[in-house]
Parts: sequence; C-alpha cells; structure tokens
Amino acid sequence: IAEILGGHLDPGLVIEVAIRSHNIPSLWSDEILAEADFFEVPEPAEIEGRLDLRERAFVTIDGEDARDYDDAVFCEENNSGWCLWVAIADVSHYVRPNTELDDEAINRGNSVYFPNRVVPMLPESLSNGLCSLRPLEDRLVLVCEISINRHGELDDFSFHDGVIKSKARLTYGQVNNILKGVDDPEIIPDVNSNLCRLFGLYKTLAQARSRRGAIDFE
Repeated sequence: IAEILGGHLDPGLVIEVAIRSHNIPSLWSDEILAEADFFEVPEPAEIEGRLDLRERAFVTIDGEDARDYDDAVFCEENNSGWCLWVAIADVSHYVRPNTELDDEAINRGNSVYFPNRVVPMLPESLSNGLCSLRPLEDRLVLVCEISINRHGELDDFSFHDGVIKSKARLTYGQVNNILKGVDDPEIIPDVNSNLCRLFGLYKTLAQARSRRGAIDFE
C-alpha cells in the first residue's frame, strides 16, 4: 500500500485519484516555496522605469467561478477612435530562467483545473497573489497599448512594462447589468465610464467583423 486516499464515497476522492493516475505534480518542495515567498508587494525600485498606469480605471472581467485574475482592460476614447490598454500579469518578473521555480513551472506546463480545486503551475503566493490582478493592489504587468480607429481597424500598437492598480474585479453578469443601466453602488464612476467606452469599442469591432464576413460563434 503506497497511500490511502480515503473511502470510495469521500468528497474529492475522484480528483485525488485523477491527480495520481495522470502523475500531475501537486506538491511543492520547501526550496520552491521559499523562492516564491521571497517576493513581496512591489517595491518602488521594482516600479521605477515602468509605465505608471495606476490612476487609470483598469478592471478585470471574468466568469463567476474564475480562479485567477491575470488580465485587465482599460479604454480611452479620442478624436480618431479608441486607445485600448490590455494588461497581463508580468509573471516573468518573478519567474526567472534557470531557477528551481522556473524548472518546476516548465515541468508542470500549465495549471490543471478541477470543479472545486486548482493544481497551479506556480505556488499560491504568486499564482493567487502577486501574479493575480487583485483590485486596489499594485501589480506589475506587461501592457499592450492599441490604437483602433472609428472603422474598427488597428492603427498602431506598442508594448510596455507597466504597473497598474485594478479598480474592480467584475463578472460578466455584473458588466451586463451595468450596461443595461442597473445601478451598482459598488462600482465607482470611473469604472462605469470605462465599461461604456469598452462597450462602444466592442460594437465598432463587431461591425467590422460583420463587414469582413467573420463567423460569429455564440
């Protein structure tokens, strides 16, 4: 007997069996945990030289049961169209090449999602901490600045090392209600305005897709 997982009717037993049947790495060595826990809230020295976007009303938008929040969006409108900012967590700032943390991430390849559990590619202090774009917390990001004209055409784009402070963690249902005019006292005006601009850009992009004859999947 190598290991006793529990009784055959125990909750979660199927997941434990699946993890072992497929040899999914689910434990962390003390060395890797120590390497991940070394990092703390971004210091001024880490922020220096990055594009500071913390005043902009970035938001994350995910499903009700989302486990991580690794991308955020913000939209500005100008005379020629829109400037869309798309930010993703800068994992490479923390996971450096040829470290034990990097080697283990390569070994795992990706996070594995079960109905009520995640086996992450990175330790929780990173996957659910510094690499999760939590609201009202400084986060290091890689951000793409995208210029889109009134015809829904890409005019220009550029990439930046940046820092943001997300203003809200939203669900698709929340956003849908806000766009329908349902008042949400938890949403600040800047976030509401950002969502309206994002929706305006979406409609222009959708029209451009229709003109191109793109297939629209539900």
